[in-house]
Amino acid sequence: MSKLPDMGERAGLAVLPPMPDRTIGGILLDSGKITSAGAERALRLQKEQGLRFGEACVQLGLVSQADIATALSDQFRYPYLHPGQASFSKELVAAYEPFSAAVEGLRALRTQLLIRWFGTNREALAIASPARGDGRSYLAANLAVVFSQLGEDTLLIDGNMRQPRQHTIFNLSNRTGLSTALAARAGTECIERIPHFAKLAVMTAGAVPPNPVELLSRSTFHSLLDQLRRRFDVVLIDTPAGNLGADAQAIAVRAGGALMLAREGRSRLKDLKTLSARIISGEAAVVGTVFNRL
Repeated sequence: MSKLPDMGERAGLAVLPPMPDRTIGGILLDSGKITSAGAERALRLQKEQGLRFGEACVQLGLVSQADIATALSDQFRYPYLHPGQASFSKELVAAYEPFSAAVEGLRALRTQLLIRWFGTNREALAIASPARGDGRSYLAANLAVVFSQLGEDTLLIDGNMRQPRQHTIFNLSNRTGLSTALAARAGTECIERIPHFAKLAVMTAGAVPPNPVELLSRSTFHSLLDQLRRRFDVVLIDTPAGNLGADAQAIAVRAGGALMLAREGRSRLKDLKTLSARIISGEAAVVGTVFNRL
């Protein structure tokens, strides 16, 4: 599984204050984890032994520690999942391992991007790298999750119409998506909100077309991105490997910028410089480079 390096000054865990009317008991009741009778038993034990409500529920066997963790994430509006919950890929470490070192690095990267890119009225960013296997889809998916956890309304677009992966990571259908939208056979209704993450949406790549770079070069893509920029706070775009064609460059130019990804011990400096130069020649910015450590 890919790991991100220490990005320098680490960002603290970004959480919003709890919603005042969302108690743990109320969340457990609303989700069907406990009944009213069970809640009364827990309240009695809580009073008798001076426990927290969640601790009383666990002691009585009404819920598990994982149920309490999920309820706390709901209360603090910081969504994450416990192992086995939902059916996303294990690559989605920001959802399943939110307090790991790798995700701490993702949060530090998120902070840098908020300061250097999204904080300057730029809403779209391509994730680019020279070769297959560098980890672009992993990085794009997990960055999308951590931005949504911060409360940013986030859209992840799978712009890799050659070898798409985001539908697999998020367990989505790929019948419609970016390719069908650019071919005027679908609209933004193909964007899907992700269960458990209210601030996260994904547009899959759609059916693999015979002419991906031509679709990306059309004014339709520019118009679509403009529309989505107005609708979402953050738009992240996964791209094909730079050595497969001009797709990544076309996406970066439309987005306005790209975050470069290099895989430690594998990526060649020459290839990174070549792709960066192509992106810059299209008057897009290279925001920075992330090293993917395996």
